[in-house]
Amino acid sequence: MAEVDQLLDWSYLGNPAWRWIVAGAVALGILFVLLLLRRLTRKQYARFAATPQDEFLEVPLHVASRTTVWFLFIAAVFVGLETLALPGKVGRVVITLFTIAAFWQLGLWATTAVLATLARKQHRALAVDRAAAGSLSIIGFIAKLTIWSLVLLLTLSNLGIEIQPLLAGLGIGGIAVALAAQNILGDLFASLSITLDRPFVLGDTLQVDDFSGTVEYIGVKSTRLRSVNGEQIIMPNSNLVASRVRNLTRATDRRVVFTVGVGQETPLAELQKIPGLIRSLIEAYPDVRFDRSHFAKISAASFDFEAVYVVKTTDYARHMDILQEINLRLVEAFEKQGVAFAHPVQRLYLEQQQPVQSEPISK
Repeated sequence: MAEVDQLLDWSYLGNPAWRWIVAGAVALGILFVLLLLRRLTRKQYARFAATPQDEFLEVPLHVASRTTVWFLFIAAVFVGLETLALPGKVGRVVITLFTIAAFWQLGLWATTAVLATLARKQHRALAVDRAAAGSLSIIGFIAKLTIWSLVLLLTLSNLGIEIQPLLAGLGIGGIAVALAAQNILGDLFASLSITLDRPFVLGDTLQVDDFSGTVEYIGVKSTRLRSVNGEQIIMPNSNLVASRVRNLTRATDRRVVFTVGVGQETPLAELQKIPGLIRSLIEAYPDVRFDRSHFAKISAASFDFEAVYVVKTTDYARHMDILQEINLRLVEAFEKQGVAFAHPVQRLYLEQQQPVQSEPISK
């Protein structure tokens, strides 16, 4: 008992041992309760996230589930130390540490809330306004940058660092950083240009130089396309803005140039019928607008005809169906008229020379 009494009589920072024991018990109890609440919150959020519909409490539970263990530990220790009578300097250090931890936890909560809200809006906007859905990722990046910059400034302020001289120094250093990170900043401003100008949105089919694909994601530095072959094409935003982009989704129709060559042995009367024949085949489709049909060129081994028509839809499959039907019906019509398609021919002309007469040999 004497040893226990001596232990209880021990004091540190002006507080006896029994008060430290009480403070530790309070801290452990609060930490246990907070961890239990955090676990229950995560389980409930997992149930809401598993359902396809958006629940009212889904975002608040998502935010609460991002509470870190370190913050809970610091908060529990802080509450436990509040039961003690600490010296002024030590108390200020404890309050400063808890305040900084609270700032960083609030930053994490705010970031989670903003991103979760933007994700829900993006999901809804995909069915209504795909342009707005593409701009939400840029807004999310700017929001995260703003939140964590504010958290950093508040942290430095609580550590006793003067913010105004630091901001002035950062302004000078920012120039050097901007010069060193021109490509990154170029992609950032290009993403803002895409967001504001909206030359394309999520789901649009683009053709950029030799690449084509559907827009899957518009990010801060790059835009991702999914090609027809299945691979993902990643393009820097600055290069994408500087390129000549064809937005195939926004096309209202499809212009088709149709060419066919026939053999040069085709009679003139049959040649005169071909432009009208091609026109009648094209005009047979209600969703096609005929433009022209002409005997366009006399090639080395063929007579070439050219026709132009416009398909009143951007559906590539429909365009190919029409082209296939025109080709089949044209082959059938040529077979009936006895007209042959041109094909590469190589002719070899042989010239027979007169035999050389030998002169008689004189004796």
